[in-house]
Amino acid sequence: MLDLLLKGGLVFDGTGAPPCCADVAIVDGRIARLAPAIDEEARTTRDVSGFWIVPGFIDIHTHYDLEVEIAPGLAESVRHGVTSIVMGNCSLSLTVGESQDLADIFLRVESLPAPLVRKWLERAVSWGSPQAYLEHLRTLPLGPHVAPLLGHSALRTAVMGLQRSLHERASDDDLAQMRSLAGQALDAGCFGISVDMVHWHKVSGVFAGRSVPSHYADAREYRMLAELCRERDAVFQVTPNPQKALSFLLILAMSTGIFRPPLRATVLSALDMSDHPQLWRLFPLSTFIVNRLLGGNLRFQTLAEPFAIYADGPITPLFEEFAAGIELNSCANADARRELWASEGFKERFRSDWERRELRTFHRDPARMWVVASPEADQVGMSVAMIATARGMNATAALIDLLATHDERLRWVACGANERPAIRERLLAHPHIHPGFTDAGAHSRNLAFFDGALAVLRQAMATACLPPERAIARVTGEVARWFHLDAGELRAGRRADLLVLSPEGLRSPPPAPVEVDDPLLEGARRMVKRGSETAVLSVFVAGIEVVRQGRPLPVLGTVQTGTLLKPTVQVRGQAAVLRRYRNRIDDEIVDHPFHEYWDIFVFKHQDRRNVLLHCLAVLMMYSSGLALVITGNPWWLLLVLASQATGLSGHWLFERSHVDIRDLVFSWRASRCLNRMFFAVLRGRYWHEVGRVRSEFAAFQGIAA
Repeated sequence: MLDLLLKGGLVFDGTGAPPCCADVAIVDGRIARLAPAIDEEARTTRDVSGFWIVPGFIDIHTHYDLEVEIAPGLAESVRHGVTSIVMGNCSLSLTVGESQDLADIFLRVESLPAPLVRKWLERAVSWGSPQAYLEHLRTLPLGPHVAPLLGHSALRTAVMGLQRSLHERASDDDLAQMRSLAGQALDAGCFGISVDMVHWHKVSGVFAGRSVPSHYADAREYRMLAELCRERDAVFQVTPNPQKALSFLLILAMSTGIFRPPLRATVLSALDMSDHPQLWRLFPLSTFIVNRLLGGNLRFQTLAEPFAIYADGPITPLFEEFAAGIELNSCANADARRELWASEGFKERFRSDWERRELRTFHRDPARMWVVASPEADQVGMSVAMIATARGMNATAALIDLLATHDERLRWVACGANERPAIRERLLAHPHIHPGFTDAGAHSRNLAFFDGALAVLRQAMATACLPPERAIARVTGEVARWFHLDAGELRAGRRADLLVLSPEGLRSPPPAPVEVDDPLLEGARRMVKRGSETAVLSVFVAGIEVVRQGRPLPVLGTVQTGTLLKPTVQVRGQAAVLRRYRNRIDDEIVDHPFHEYWDIFVFKHQDRRNVLLHCLAVLMMYSSGLALVITGNPWWLLLVLASQATGLSGHWLFERSHVDIRDLVFSWRASRCLNRMFFAVLRGRYWHEVGRVRSEFAAFQGIAA
């Protein structure tokens, strides 16, 4: 008997293929069948006619490492359709290290409420090994599936101690220990390593105001971790320092794959910065150079909505990029901040830092800082600049007065990126930029992007910037394949992680964040999103319904529905990884059933126009040699270059499959296959070969050819 039968829904399988009307049968947490009509007995049968059945969403950038210990259901994400998460980003994880050191790192960087950290510290233990930590995660009643990264700051602290990790470069012995421990984490099942170079991620505790340990590593240390990931085709998540262009160039250089395996690098973040309106062009250009020309596997992460950050007076991550703001964020309480404001020279130092002309991630423009709550009710809805004008004051002086007078009772919001819908849509649609960067689990009072995947679908429905099947694939199957997650697709035999969505609900405007008193945080205020109940009718994890009408069910977080994921691809050694990438079909298709390069070659040359240009290129190649022999004129050798350009133009214009740089310049395997294709076309046998490899690939995917 079937456990669950969903009848009459429009099924999107997560691959980007057009949807089809089908019934979905589920047995033992897996999809048993997808068919136009299934007439079998089921314990539960639901008519979902008029609704969409889609794979569960995947959130690739979360900071749930602490929260999953306290509330493993992770309801704030699951209620918005997320069934798999990647955590351990931005160099922060619990995989290794002493609990108090880890708490000092997490508390301030992620703006986690002190009650949550205290709860964790009361029950925290120091893991004996990365394997022990992952075994611990397997015992939790997880709501969604979890894919952990190893955080570099945690790794550096575990090896060097917190004090040395914040003040010194790593010695050769330190690097050897880090490499060994990181290798253990990857072998145990971590999906990769995250590093953080950004200047405004600070720690709390004794060393309050210092950047996180990962920030103090040198290029040699970053390269060591990158090489470790390269040897295993593991994820290398990195946040560059926007004030140091060299950090960005270092990442690009590490990502290249000429004569070595590419680095599977995912970088924060591709945003349309309001104060730098042309900067967004750098991200598509970088991926073109690294991936298309230099054999890399680079991806950026972007956000599906304007990047608005809320602040409680002076307590905000936006102030962490200038010295006076760091001092304010380092104060233990409001009394300490009042003393700081009253101290000699501090207000002038704040003014100087605020107005200094420098490269900024936060615009520091009072005209774009909007008051949402204040003891003075007439200020609500006004910008700081408006308040300054009403008072007849300088804008910076008015800001200082508001912050010093009201402290955390003044709540304001500022947006500095992704405000132009057209540019945001271009970033969301780019094949080498993943929708993500929600920061779910972090900054509980500053932002609420838990519904990032829904925001992609809503924007696609509102503007038609992406067809629905493509938008769904972007936040399900596409990211699952790149991160090597066993998730993101609906087909027989796969785990039943799926959603029932209302297309009408997706057409409703995106909800604004609201504040709630979260019992998880001992009643502390938290920013969340509500309103998904109109779009998310049901969420199933491993065939168990955990959310209905946008509201979590009691089973979530009490019964283990999610699992600790393992990478679907585990490969060791640079030679093995290099073979894997040399034989990729395109940037998305690395895994395939073909063992002979001829089959790979045929699959990458199916378009008749591309094949014609390649045959023309072969003729030009032979003609150049023949003309050289007949005339003795070496200028005929220029036809060799022209033949290369002709073949490459076929891929550029008609068939964007991957072209390995060594095959482009010269390789025996490419030359042999080109000649074989040329003569197969002359004999009329080539299209039979195309049909054969198509059938093999379709069978490999589990789809009827």
